[in-house]
Amino acid sequence: MNRWSVLLLLGLLSGAALAAPKPCEELKQEIEVKIQAAGVVSYTLEIVPNDEVHDENLVVGSCDGGSKKIIYQKNG
Repeated sequence: MNRWSVLLLLGLLSGAALAAPKPCEELKQEIEVKIQAAGVVSYTLEIVPNDEVHDENLVVGSCDGGSKKIIYQKNG
């Protein structure tokens, strides 16, 4: 029975770790890597508070527990 309790506890802890909010700078760097891998050379990524988002179509990520968004704009 103890073995099952330990497995259950580990499962719950790993689920909580996966759901942990990601810092904005870390998420922004991950998104930049994907954009550059797609061959886009001229773009802007900006971290903004939720209330400053005017076009949801530009949002490429949410961070800091959902309090901020990352906005993508292609330049040129």
